[in-house]
Amino acid sequence: MKEQLFTACKDYLEERINRIQSSLEDLNEALQNETKSSAGDKYETSREMINTEVNKLSVQLQQFKKLQATLEMARIRKDSTTVQLGSAVKTSAANYFLAIPAGEINSGKEKFYAIGVNSPVAQALMGKAVSENFSFNGKENKILDIF
Repeated sequence: MKEQLFTACKDYLEERINRIQSSLEDLNEALQNETKSSAGDKYETSREMINTEVNKLSVQLQQFKKLQATLEMARIRKDSTTVQLGSAVKTSAANYFLAIPAGEINSGKEKFYAIGVNSPVAQALMGKAVSENFSFNGKENKILDIF
């Protein structure tokens, strides 16, 4: 099951990265096709808007590439009896996969939430073991399984 979670996160990242790279290619093409018109200010404004969007997408691309590195670190981590990066955790409230913030993942009959280790719920879980309680959103929950 853990491999399914990793695969779902990897697919999530690849889809986002491909979408950003496609948008960057489209913007670069638009930038090359932008011809200087007699209205110079309009030309400069248009080019600047395209450059601003390229810069925003470039930052997003770098963030997703960092998430890929984090996911790889989570994948190579050894299983542990306590919650850490790469752990899949079943709790009395919900199931979590501590790797990257990729949202809800359906794995067979079970639903997991892929979360980053800096998220509040991950911070509440870190270092805890099976049968330990943790508090999140003012509610006490219990760790049922870690794998």
